[in-house]
Parts: sequence; C-alpha cells; structure tokens
Amino acid sequence: MFLTTGTYMASLYKMPISNLNGIGAKRAELFAKLGINSVGSLLNFYPRAYEDWSTVEKISDLQYGSMSCIKAVLATPISDSRISGGRIISKGMVYDDSGSLQIVFFNNRYISSMLKGGEEYFFYGRITTDSYGAQMIAPTFSLASEGAKIHPVYRQTAGLVSKTISNAVKQALSLLPKTVNDPLPQQVRDIFDLCDLKQALNDIHFPKNRECLEKARKRLVTEELVVLNLGMRNLREHSRGESGVKITKSYSSEFETFLPFTLTNAQKRAVSDCVKDMLTKSSAMNRLVQGDVGSGKTAVAASVCYTVIKNGFQAAFMAPTEILANQHFETFKKLFENTDIRVALLTGALKESEKKRIRQELSDGEIDLVIGTHALITDKTEFKNLGLAVTDEQHRFGVAQRAKLLGKGENPHLLVMSATPIPRTLGLIIFGDLDISVIDELPPSRKPVKTVLMSAAQRKRIYNFIRSEISSGRQAYIVCPLVEEGELDNVASAEEYAAELMLKEFSDIPVGIVHGKMKSDEKDEVMGKFASGEFSLLVATTVIEVGVDVPNASVIVIENAERFGLSQLHQLRGRVGRGEFQSYCILVSDKTTPTTRARLEVLCSTNDGFKIADEDLKMRGPGDFFGERQHGLPQMTIADFADTKSLELSQKIADYILFTYKDIRCDELRLLRAEIDRLFERGGQNTLN
Repeated sequence: MFLTTGTYMASLYKMPISNLNGIGAKRAELFAKLGINSVGSLLNFYPRAYEDWSTVEKISDLQYGSMSCIKAVLATPISDSRISGGRIISKGMVYDDSGSLQIVFFNNRYISSMLKGGEEYFFYGRITTDSYGAQMIAPTFSLASEGAKIHPVYRQTAGLVSKTISNAVKQALSLLPKTVNDPLPQQVRDIFDLCDLKQALNDIHFPKNRECLEKARKRLVTEELVVLNLGMRNLREHSRGESGVKITKSYSSEFETFLPFTLTNAQKRAVSDCVKDMLTKSSAMNRLVQGDVGSGKTAVAASVCYTVIKNGFQAAFMAPTEILANQHFETFKKLFENTDIRVALLTGALKESEKKRIRQELSDGEIDLVIGTHALITDKTEFKNLGLAVTDEQHRFGVAQRAKLLGKGENPHLLVMSATPIPRTLGLIIFGDLDISVIDELPPSRKPVKTVLMSAAQRKRIYNFIRSEISSGRQAYIVCPLVEEGELDNVASAEEYAAELMLKEFSDIPVGIVHGKMKSDEKDEVMGKFASGEFSLLVATTVIEVGVDVPNASVIVIENAERFGLSQLHQLRGRVGRGEFQSYCILVSDKTTPTTRARLEVLCSTNDGFKIADEDLKMRGPGDFFGERQHGLPQMTIADFADTKSLELSQKIADYILFTYKDIRCDELRLLRAEIDRLFERGGQNTLN
C-alpha cells in the first residue's frame, strides 16, 4: 500500500523504523527480528490478539483464574524489593469502591516510575491468590482518563514487548496524511461495502469497538486476498510465453487401443483438456490434474506423454522419491511395452556410469520418456528436445524446481499432478498460475476402503484383525503421529511402538520401521523391502503419506487419529485399497469430545476426497493441505485460507475488477498493481514486470 498525499510524500515503506521517537539502533534490530524494517511494514504488523477492556469488573466480583479488567486507584507508590538470583519484585495495592487487590510485577525496573500513587488506572490481567489474598500478576494498564478500549496484543520478541510495539504503531499512524490514496478504487469499496484504507489501519490496531474491528479486518483480509488472486491470475496469463513445442496431432485414441483397461470419462476429459491446450494455444500448456488417490492420474499423464512423443518430442516425469520414480518407471514401461517408445529411469541411486549413459542418450534423443527424481534437474542432465515436463505430487515440488525442469527445453508444456483434493475456491488461488482439470471419478475396479473408528481399549481386537489379514497373505501399516520433545507420554514414538510390536504382539512376523529422522536411503531401503513383501507390517510416521504403491497392503491403522487433519488422514488411507482385495482403515482415538468425534466420523462416512477437503477446511483450516507453507505462495499477513467467505468475496471482487477495468495495468489500478508487486516480491516472484 503506497501511502501518499494527492501531491507527493515518500512511501512509508522507505522510511526506516528508526525514524520513530524512542527507536534507536538496538531497538530497530529487535523490530527487524519481527520482520519490521520500515514505518510501512510496522503498519502492516497487525495484532495477533486483542484484550477487551470494555467490560470492567468490580474487585469484589473477580473470579480466580479469570482474565479481567478493573478500574482502580493505586493506593501508594509501587515498592521494589530484591529476591533470590538478583531479581526484582514490584508490588502495589489498588482499590475501587468494592475492595482492594495487590498488583505484582517481576523484573520490571521501570514500573515504579510508570505508575503513580493516587492515580486511577485500568488494569488487565489474570487473577491469582496467595497467603495475602487476591492479586493480579504483571497486568497491562493505562490511565483511566484514556477510556476503556479494546487493546491490541502484538507478537513479541525478547526485549521488545507488546506495549512498546503499540506505542510505535501510534506514532506510525500519526504520520499518515489526511487523505490516503487507496489501492481499492472507491467504486469497488462502495459496491462491496469495504471501509477505506486509513480507517481500516486505525481500527485494526486501535478499534473503538468490536464492530469497528470487524469492518477493518474484513477490508484488510479482502484486499490481501484480492491482491493474491489477481497476482496468481496474472502469473498464469503472463509468466510463460510462446512455446517452442508445436503439437499438431492428438494420439489419445491410439494410446487407448493398447491399454489393458478402459479410461473413465473423467480421465478422458483430463486428457482432452491437456491435448486441447497443446493443439490450440500458442503458449505452453500449464495444467494441474487433480484427482483422488486411485483415480488414474498416471494413465492420464501417460496418454499426454504419448501424444507429445509421437509428435517428435521428449517427455520427462519427475517424482518426489526414488521409490515412486521406480514404481512409475515400471508402470510406464508396461504401458508402452507394445510401442516403439523408449523409456528410461534416472535417479541419484544409479551408478555413475549408468547415469552418464542415460544422460548421453537423453542428449542424443535416443530416449523418448525419462522417469526420475531431482536428478532430472541437475546441470548435467540435458535433453535433445524436451516437449513435456510432468511433476508428480505438486506440493512436494517448489516453483523453482518446476522452473528448472522447464528450463531444459524451449518453453515445454507442463503437466502437474496432485492427489491432494483441494476445494475449488482455494484451488483457484493456490494454483492460480495453472489451469485445473479434476478427475472426480474412480475406476469401477476400485473397492472403497472401509473406515472405522475404534478406541485404544480395542487394540487387542485390532491386532488380531491385522494378524488374520497377514495370514491371508496381505500386508499392513501402522501409523504413529510425529512426537515432539516434551509431549505427552501416552503418545508413542514410531520407534518405541515398532520395538514393542516386534518383541510382543508380532514377534513371529517381519516388522519394518520408517520415520522422518532416518536418512533417505535408509527409508527407501525399508519401503522397498515392504513393497517386495519382505516386511509384512510397516510401522511409520506420516512419511508414507506420499510413498510406496503396495497393492498387497489391505490394512492401515492410524494411532492417535485426532492429531491429524482430515485431508492428511485421507491421504494416509490412500496407501491401502490399491489392489483387488477389500481394504480397511482403522482410526484409533480415545478423544471423545463431540468436535473430535464429528471430524473423524466424516472420514468414516465417505471416501470422497473433495468432500473431506471441504469439511477439513471448515473444521481445521488449510494447514493440512500443505504441511509447511505452500512453496512459491506469498506469505499472508492477515488473510486466512480457511476463511471461505473471504476467499469467495475476493474472487468476486477480482472478477469485477478485471471486468470493469479490463487491464490491471490501467492508471486507476496503479496502487493495486504496486501492492501485487510488493506481495509477490515477498514470496520470491515478480508478476507484473
């Protein structure tokens, strides 16, 4: 947001934070730790919470343990005394017309000069008690003459408390000109009932009441999502120029003739979308094929590869792990065994001489389709004429890695595959630089996985069921949640759990163990042994969420299921049900709160990943779709992807802006354009240059 008068004023983003009173070099360093370097970035550092001081309680009515606000007079000046370790404890007595209360501060050497005896203040804090009666520990406070307000609480760092940040924000707000030019045009604000920027900034930091806070929040959240929305759309339209790969004929029908099965209508639609992009557009295809586990995305990718190769170009398929690359290689080799297409595998695990040979054949054009891992994007790997890049499991590859693979050719076509179902509204923003095809139909041969919720007390029954499946020749997974240091003792780590099973319940059955702290080659070795049937039971953390394809696995038990998001549980469930046998998912949880039970029962009631994703977004938020922050997506300061109403509103506003103003580069949108550039520079991309 560029904050200017009608004539000229330097952007507050260019004004160092040290320009504010009371912020010297040392304090500026503390602000920098919070990502605040300029006055403008301080204004965008929104409160993480608010303390509502508008409800004032009488001292006689206070409840122990509650967070309360009182209006009271400091009876005498604050007195300091030293306690063990050289620490300072400061105490004072306050009173109102109903009673008195002690206030206590620790290691605050300035507090005695900040509070004056005989003055009336608002005090806000937690009520506790000791042998002398009620007390309030380290309360926040302000003069009663300032009035009861909603007070902001900011994210802090050592040496920089919320009150200091609050005082700096007050100064920053006072620097705003009388009229702040607004990135959202007046016409847009009027139609969609959004307050102006200056009011929003004042009210998000120091709201007069809850209504003002909600209006400010709506305005700032909506603006941020509109900026993201427009920026991602712009990426899709302008980030990739004309392709050097000219596809003149579709070979989709020919490919289908040598398949041992019939493609579903949804698969055919996805193939058609891809081929149409390549045949009719001058720009390169940039498409995401999104489908649930088992929906047949690999067959879609194979069909598109076939068309590109038959038009005289090479194709590359990049998988996130060595095991997946090996499995895809076997799948593609089988699919193309009755054709003249030459398929190769390139991974880091190959011998150096083998890698060198494959790279030479790729460079010479002797290999038509290469399946690989990150080995495909090293500088040593060159293609003769790469026409199509396919990446599997979008959320495992960053924008930079995608770009590196695309850089191996003359703006080749891109096909991204994801088995993480994402609600459409969210998908349009997150994958705004990609066109989207959805495979919303499973092949008729796939049997739905039966899912049940059980308690830990039923574990003996669960183990007996696993044993019966293994004795029938099947295999099973047991998944434990990641355990952080200091967590509850009743949550077992995968290693401890596996050791116990090996010694007790399944001492006669080969058990494997895999978790995130193992080295990649160790994980691959264990998963490889499970895939080949050497292990009948695999105990794992969520590293198997995207992993081996073992058609023989028919049971997955997920311990402490309440600790996972629904989307993640659905992904884990997708490890079974890949073969001809009926498969089962057993969720184990002793958390019986109505909310937890409702969440887990969603999974028991449906195998539809998109329905589950919608529920997950409503109940838990978007974190489970991505784990860590989505690669390449700019960091939001106030917007929340779980807020579907705001997502939908931002979508409508973005549509309206593009319809009304036609071009994002028009003069009326220059401030909005500047915001898009600023947001995407934060995320490591530049969309409009």
